[in-house]
Amino acid sequence: MEIKIESTHLRDVVVLVPEIYEDSRGFFMESFRKDQFDALGLPSHFVQDNHSRSVKGVVRGLHFQWEPPMGKLMRVILGSAFLVAVDIRTGSPTLGKWFGIEASAANRRQVWAPAGFARGFCVLSEVAEIQYKCTGLYNSRAESGIRWNDPQIGIEWPVSEALLSDKDQRAQTLEQWLARPESHNFRFQPNS
Repeated sequence: MEIKIESTHLRDVVVLVPEIYEDSRGFFMESFRKDQFDALGLPSHFVQDNHSRSVKGVVRGLHFQWEPPMGKLMRVILGSAFLVAVDIRTGSPTLGKWFGIEASAANRRQVWAPAGFARGFCVLSEVAEIQYKCTGLYNSRAESGIRWNDPQIGIEWPVSEALLSDKDQRAQTLEQWLARPESHNFRFQPNS
């Protein structure tokens, strides 16, 4: 079985598609294989798996963590969602640019976004479950978020009204984040 890179965006955000074996009984796929991720030049050391369930219209994010830096491999295992990654790396030629894609249990797309990207999603189906593998353990003292509808970023969300947590309603703008000293933890590395 093989996992393939379907496309690359903003230099470092990757859409992956696993090979799937289907028959009348259902399907089987490998969503992660260390050897294949290594061969593709993607991180293969994940230390935490997260699983969330949300209803239609929920927007979660745009979240990120700087200590330890956290990259995420996201996939939808039930329903469909619009997965988003925003480059927040200082000095990056794509700083403030975003990428979004509809991922679903049916199309089995996975999105890898490394540390230095704020990530989020919007639920498109009546309910969706999203799983994500993380390269860092969660640290509430070194995590933050960017406002989902920051006009400086201009994400074209598939909803005009979002169901948000209190924390996401109070999220800062990208400009406010870049004014904080912690923002320099994410510096663009031209050779990465």
